[in-house]
Amino acid sequence: MKILNVCKRILPIAMAFMIHNVQAKVELPSFFSDGMVLQQQSNVRIWGKSDKGKITVTTSWDKKKYEVQADAYGKWKVQVSTTVAGGPFTIEISDEDDLLSIQNVLLGEVWLASGQSNMEMPLKGFKNQPVHHSDEAVKNSDNDNIRFFNVENTSWGEPLDNVKGQWLAASPVSAMNFSATAYFFAKELYEKLNVPVAIIQSDWGGTPVEAWMSTAALKPFAKKIKINSVGNAAYDKKVEPTGLYNGMIHPLLSYGIKGAIWYQGESNRSAPALYGKLFPAMVKQWRQDWEIGDFAFYYVQIAPYSSLKPDETKPQALQLDRFSPYLREYQLRAQQDIPNSGMAVLTDVGSASTIHPPDKETVGKRLSYWALNKTYGKTDIHYSGPVFKSQKLKGSTLVLSFDYAEGLFLRNGVSGNFEIAGKDAVFYPADAVVKDADIHVSSPNVKKPVAVRYAFKSWVEGDVFNTYNLPASTFKTDDWTDSDLFKE
Repeated sequence: MKILNVCKRILPIAMAFMIHNVQAKVELPSFFSDGMVLQQQSNVRIWGKSDKGKITVTTSWDKKKYEVQADAYGKWKVQVSTTVAGGPFTIEISDEDDLLSIQNVLLGEVWLASGQSNMEMPLKGFKNQPVHHSDEAVKNSDNDNIRFFNVENTSWGEPLDNVKGQWLAASPVSAMNFSATAYFFAKELYEKLNVPVAIIQSDWGGTPVEAWMSTAALKPFAKKIKINSVGNAAYDKKVEPTGLYNGMIHPLLSYGIKGAIWYQGESNRSAPALYGKLFPAMVKQWRQDWEIGDFAFYYVQIAPYSSLKPDETKPQALQLDRFSPYLREYQLRAQQDIPNSGMAVLTDVGSASTIHPPDKETVGKRLSYWALNKTYGKTDIHYSGPVFKSQKLKGSTLVLSFDYAEGLFLRNGVSGNFEIAGKDAVFYPADAVVKDADIHVSSPNVKKPVAVRYAFKSWVEGDVFNTYNLPASTFKTDDWTDSDLFKE
């Protein structure tokens, strides 16, 4: 038998997207390669193609052998059991003629990181848009137990079977190009769990949620979202519905993951109500397609940001700014629609001058708090800021109650982010006073208040926190809608 090292035999991948070597009969997707990380203590799938009928897979961590028969098209898939975290290990895959040896395999915690530019933003930052503390993070990044597989950007007309990418361990050379949000998430998990952590990074800036959705997931929205079929070819635009699902998610389906982190929404600000339906539908479809149950899904609420520059009055920018707090509100509601989910709130770490907040360390850490508590059972780690629960009228004051309100406080002692309205739906700036775990909101302009809104502007600096220094989300206590905003 000829022993072939997978990494050494990877050729440039044509759009057929399967690794091929004229001397080898076994073909594997690119992510089954040297340096890969498999989800520990799980049953994970490995698959490929072969022109021979019988395939044998041997795993060095337990010396088990698995045999599988390729189908009429040469496709095969096998499920193998993984042990506790550790490595490096070897996986050998053979048919009657060839033996492929995948080296330097780790068992650990595997997460998918996806979304648009705020997830894509690397540790080195974008041009003229730095990431806070990136120099220090990159300098101290050398860690073979943190690994990334960065999926190459591809928008395709039909579901693909493979992607371009390579497994890389964190180092000052490689980490600067890793997603900053995902890197800080992985770093926090590694430090708290002390096991290898892997990120499959599949993201693309400036993309809407519908591009990440399958044809099946978009079917209920056919009157609102048009799928432009181009067949088995590349889309000209990255924003085409289904294109990124086909090219960057479908090939990954069945790869063993613990969960996903998601940072997206800016490109859907113009239709917040529709986003409120599309986003949960996307998560539901991904989970169905992955066939590993309702895996953890933690996402980031878009940060406050103003599209307008000083002295600008562009109608389009004004409209987007008007929509932004509603989109944040729908992201907040999505936690109720998506089982096993959680949202990292960024009302305090936005930037008025850029849609890409530079403090990605806080973003990654806040995502990790959800994972460490809810997924890994570390209940001493707190993950949520105050969440509005109910209101009651007391004279001319509305008293707001919250969950996760231990040590509730206003960061500056006072807040300029509350508004209050009567039944005429005209909002006025309001005074807010913390009393125990409640906030009392009032205004001399509203004698009979019925509704309160907090941080309900495009650009705000959040100032409501709990004792764990976690912020409250944008929220509103009314169900009033603006007909221009909520056309779907």
